[in-house]
Amino acid sequence: MDLIIVTHRTCCSSLGSLLLSSPRPHSNLHLPSSFSFSSRTKLRDGCRRMSSRAVAKPTMPAPTTATSYVLKDREGLRDMRLLSKAVQGAVSQKDWTCRHFWGWLNAVFNKVDYERIKAVGPDRAAAEWLLRCGAKVRFQGFDRWHHDYNGLPTGPLDRYKIQAIDATESCIMQRGFDHLDGLKYVEEIKFNKCIYIEDTCLERLSSLKNLQESLYMMEVVSCGNVTDKGVISLHKLRNLEYLFLSDLPGIKDRQTTVDRLQTALPRLDIALDLD
Repeated sequence: MDLIIVTHRTCCSSLGSLLLSSPRPHSNLHLPSSFSFSSRTKLRDGCRRMSSRAVAKPTMPAPTTATSYVLKDREGLRDMRLLSKAVQGAVSQKDWTCRHFWGWLNAVFNKVDYERIKAVGPDRAAAEWLLRCGAKVRFQGFDRWHHDYNGLPTGPLDRYKIQAIDATESCIMQRGFDHLDGLKYVEEIKFNKCIYIEDTCLERLSSLKNLQESLYMMEVVSCGNVTDKGVISLHKLRNLEYLFLSDLPGIKDRQTTVDRLQTALPRLDIALDLD
């Protein structure tokens, strides 16, 4: 019976406290629709058996024969094996579901609310978007970086203009880049470890007239979806003076990319760490 007890604890740790949280824990088990019918059936049947045993008193009548004891033990072991397989399938399905859930949630964070932009102005709306996605902003005339959504300054909306953006490890994506349209004072942007930053993001940013005028410093670091195409598109930022590129495995032809940028922007200082 020791083997069965250990397996039972392993399964319960995978399912969390759900199995033993009520007299009928299986009735509260809601599985994602992506689970197959057979997986649902096996898992719920296993939970039903396990819950009935967990709730029952620990006393067990002595078996009348050695054979009946062995049969009962084998039945329990079979149930646990079925439940263990079902739990393993559930965990793998859960990982898949979580990835898609976070992808969906990040897309929601990046949705552009054009009515909000009209109501509070482009800088305030962009600051809310950036902080919602985990980035930081610094306003013109201030040294402090803001990273707390609820800590954004209050007062006249036209007082606070975004001067710098640090999007390190944020979830900003191309879908939200319309928030940048209308920003007239952004001088510095950092994209560091941004898993959703790709070529289309850099192309969209470079196409914005206001940023073509104001932006003079930029960093793109550890953004695995950025390729030569995206970096070359930065040549439209005609006032860009400093560009730092590091850990970009998508860049395959470094020299050609650098040459094209330098030709378009002779004053641009490019720092590379791509080895």
